[in-house]
Amino acid sequence: MSQSLLNDIRSEALFTSPLQQADESTPAEVRAAVSAAVRTFGTRGCAARMAQEFGDHPDTAMARMCWARRLVAEVYAVHGAAPRLELIPSGSVDAPAAAVARAA
Repeated sequence: MSQSLLNDIRSEALFTSPLQQADESTPAEVRAAVSAAVRTFGTRGCAARMAQEFGDHPDTAMARMCWARRLVAEVYAVHGAAPRLELIPSGSVDAPAAAVARAA
């Protein structure tokens, strides 16, 4: 899975998390929030919740997504090394969720 796709999934997960921009969260808190959202909702569930917010509140959803993408890019920046992902057993129900949870 590419770093770009992982960051897209992480951004959606952070978007659905209870963290707020005003919280000035640490990298550890961001990683924990992303992992918790993926474990709770799965990758598809995070995407669905994000889409619902864009439908209900497009004015605030855009700002939140920009914040989430910026924070994910900072927290998960790769400096000369590829992220280490564990292998996912075949037949996994939500393989992308498992990859994000393990990479987070």
